[in-house]
Amino acid sequence: MLELVLNGEHLDGVLGRAIKTCRHRLMLATADVKDLHLPGSGWSRAGRSLLDVLEELSGRGIEIRLLHGAVPSGPFLAHLKRRRPGSLQMRRCPRVHLKALVVDGRWMYLGSANLTGAGLGAKSDLRRNFEGGIWTDQLDLIDPIADLVEAVWSGRHCLRCGRKKHCPVPLEEPDLG
Repeated sequence: MLELVLNGEHLDGVLGRAIKTCRHRLMLATADVKDLHLPGSGWSRAGRSLLDVLEELSGRGIEIRLLHGAVPSGPFLAHLKRRRPGSLQMRRCPRVHLKALVVDGRWMYLGSANLTGAGLGAKSDLRRNFEGGIWTDQLDLIDPIADLVEAVWSGRHCLRCGRKKHCPVPLEEPDLG
């Protein structure tokens, strides 16, 4: 299965499907992460934040890894300070520009959408980004992306990284102090 995902289809077609089907592990990679609030849909009530949804997944025992390139938005960090999903692990690497979502190693989104309202289509048609990607269950596509995310996550690229001076704390967790 290989499906094209365009624009507003990202929210239900990717994120909604991932939330509904995930049983064990959710790996997210994005350049930018913001305090995304979801419109009402079949899997989420209006106004819920992405962190609320991740907290629900955490409550189901799902391991959640979020690899991101930029410092999360202030509202996202404020929400994390108030209530961080128990199984959510985050790491930041300034070289991450990849946008991927891997569900249980069995399904994957790979495309242009960041983990933001504009990227996933949570905003109105007039305010969201133009985005495109694929949703697939083809392991020959999923495995190399999952391996790349795992290699960055585990720091395998840090020793030889040419951007070390821009990364004072390799693979840092968000500062919630």
